[in-house]
Amino acid sequence: MAPEQSTIPRSAGILLHVTSLPGPHGIGDLGPVAHQWVDTLADAKQTWWQILPLGPPGAGDSPYQCFSAFAGNPMLISPELLRKDGLLTRGDLDTGRFPVDRVDFARVRQVKGDLLSRAYERFTHVRALHTPFEKFRREQADWLDDFSLFMALRDAYPDQSWTDWPKELVLRKSAALKRAREEFRDGIARHAFTQFLFYRQMAALKRYANGRGVRLIGDLPIFISAESADVWANPQLFKLDRHRRPTHVAGVPPDYFSETGQRWGNPLYHWAAMAKDRYAWWVDRFRATLETVDLVRIDHFRGFAAAWHVPAHLPTAIGGRWVKAPGREMFAAARKAMGHLPFIAEDLGLITPDVEELRRAFNLPGMRVLQFGFGGSPHDPFLPHNYDRNTAVYTGTHDNDTTRGWYRGLDAKTKKTVRRYVPGGGGDVAWELTRQAWASVADLAIVPLQDVLNLDSKARMNTPGRPTGNWGWRATDKMIKDRRLKELGALTEAYARAPKTK
Repeated sequence: MAPEQSTIPRSAGILLHVTSLPGPHGIGDLGPVAHQWVDTLADAKQTWWQILPLGPPGAGDSPYQCFSAFAGNPMLISPELLRKDGLLTRGDLDTGRFPVDRVDFARVRQVKGDLLSRAYERFTHVRALHTPFEKFRREQADWLDDFSLFMALRDAYPDQSWTDWPKELVLRKSAALKRAREEFRDGIARHAFTQFLFYRQMAALKRYANGRGVRLIGDLPIFISAESADVWANPQLFKLDRHRRPTHVAGVPPDYFSETGQRWGNPLYHWAAMAKDRYAWWVDRFRATLETVDLVRIDHFRGFAAAWHVPAHLPTAIGGRWVKAPGREMFAAARKAMGHLPFIAEDLGLITPDVEELRRAFNLPGMRVLQFGFGGSPHDPFLPHNYDRNTAVYTGTHDNDTTRGWYRGLDAKTKKTVRRYVPGGGGDVAWELTRQAWASVADLAIVPLQDVLNLDSKARMNTPGRPTGNWGWRATDKMIKDRRLKELGALTEAYARAPKTK
């Protein structure tokens, strides 16, 4: 098979979600510390900062189960930047003490919610923001109007699924929607204002990063939460029954992470309905994501070739089956509408020839994870000597244990395989796997900050299949200034991944 054409200049970056940044308000945000982190990346010769999805998380605080495919996470809004806008006072920023190494999501939601309410109350007197806010509402109306109403209704019916709301709202009867828009006018405006603040701060961060030569890699979950404004507002695009509940849900069969597979619970797409308008919802979603980042990792790319359909009544994913999806037609429509596809295909798991053909048809970089490469075969595609250039290589991802923790949990035989491939790796295996990634021919090399710092399993971000206790890890101030970041810069220069100086 002919080598693939390179799509990304040889470069490197660090994976660190925004929530994992340090800061005084219990969670990383888009404010001063994020800008300082950009400076650190630039000083360390890194071209890329990779983050996780930026949407408002729902179940389990997962960024992969959000209330909207278009909206931003209010918890990421920076109080410091709101103070600069005149929306908060110095006293408002005294939010008390939080854990420095974990996110207490429940408390952060309460504290940030209170701050955003104060900001909205003061907004009336900050005339300079009125025109930009109204412009934002007009330009984003296609998704913002439904999202803001959806969230206002969630406030009115707390602790309920939207499928349990009054029937006329579940079915979106026009008279009921009109009454709700009038009754909840203030709540709708508050949620729209929060989105305005998020997008305003995210745009400023992206401008700053790009100005320092740092580009952002975002993450787009293939599936949408059942508890989302998207499913409520566009039921015709999903496989739902007459009560608007999913007939089948998404997941994956038994794999590396789980013996019973993973039952994600997301509704599946009604592809025939999407084809009628040339996949406009997908095109709009891609464009919205690319407003906030420069390159997008498409999570579970194989779902565009075929998805694992699990009957909704089953408790695990074992009873599912593969159902083909029209990924070639959808990506062709997106390319025609957008002109280019700045995507990375997350082609992990059970990858069949049709998935590889789809990725190659659009010349998208695939992913390789070094932790997956030590099963014993020298032909393992995850080993660096088997890579194509058009590849993004990772030591591990947000779903893996840290490399130090992973190595510690290996059996003796696999540890021997690692040491044979990575001489000296048994001492600081995270650093030596980083060196392997940086030395490889893969155009893009990414390492989680946890592996740069050689942290143990306590710093793991997510354990697939575990419904709670994930996503909370945070770096400390000391960590994001660690000397190993400077050493990573030297490694980046040694393997010709540093940005070219003018």
